[in-house]
Amino acid sequence: MSGPRVVSLVPSLTEAVAAGAPGLLVGATDWCVLPAGLDVVRIGGTKNPEVAAIAALRPDLVVANEEENRAQDLDALRAAGLTVLVTEVRTLEQAFTELERVLVAGCGVASPRWLDEAREAWAALPAPAYGRRGAVVPVWRRPWMVLGRDTFAGDLLARLGVVNLYGNHPERYPRVPLDELRAAGADLVVLPDEPYRFTADDGPEAFPGLPAALVDGRYLTWYGPSLVRAPAALRAALR
Repeated sequence: MSGPRVVSLVPSLTEAVAAGAPGLLVGATDWCVLPAGLDVVRIGGTKNPEVAAIAALRPDLVVANEEENRAQDLDALRAAGLTVLVTEVRTLEQAFTELERVLVAGCGVASPRWLDEAREAWAALPAPAYGRRGAVVPVWRRPWMVLGRDTFAGDLLARLGVVNLYGNHPERYPRVPLDELRAAGADLVVLPDEPYRFTADDGPEAFPGLPAALVDGRYLTWYGPSLVRAPAALRAALR
């Protein structure tokens, strides 16, 4: 497939480009694990990409994200003469808009069918079966960190009837002592398996007496083809 040579610095965007514009990707980070078997040059991590290695690939476009990637690394790529498209994804609607920008405006391909299917899946989301429930949503432990204000994951949870009790915190990912989390008055604790890998044996025991929903982090935090299945998968986990 002819088109621009693309390097992705974000796992979600790597999967999206690979699914929507196969053949355009020439480089991706070490953390870009989907789609399985992706055969491209690896250029380091999301926080420490190898600028020289990226420049050597002669990409027409580097796709990045303002949260996943550091400003100084993006500035270094621009200084090397590369075009960098930086996304901002803090709501579901913003995800749809940014995916269109990356794929259609950036990669020059038609809007993929899976993106329409994702819109349809979220538009058809039924009303929450259990009403609205307050939750704490840890994303790390040692120290404990939770979802705060203005996050993509928080927006998805709100659409599923889960109110993030720290959604009005001044910070986006605040550190909160465990005793404060336990005393927050939550109806449940939502435990994704990334970035910290919470499991049935690692996480729920910290919140005795509180129902724990273990969720696939890809469905809660990735914006790409996973958005098609995310509504049903998250509803099942939260049930």
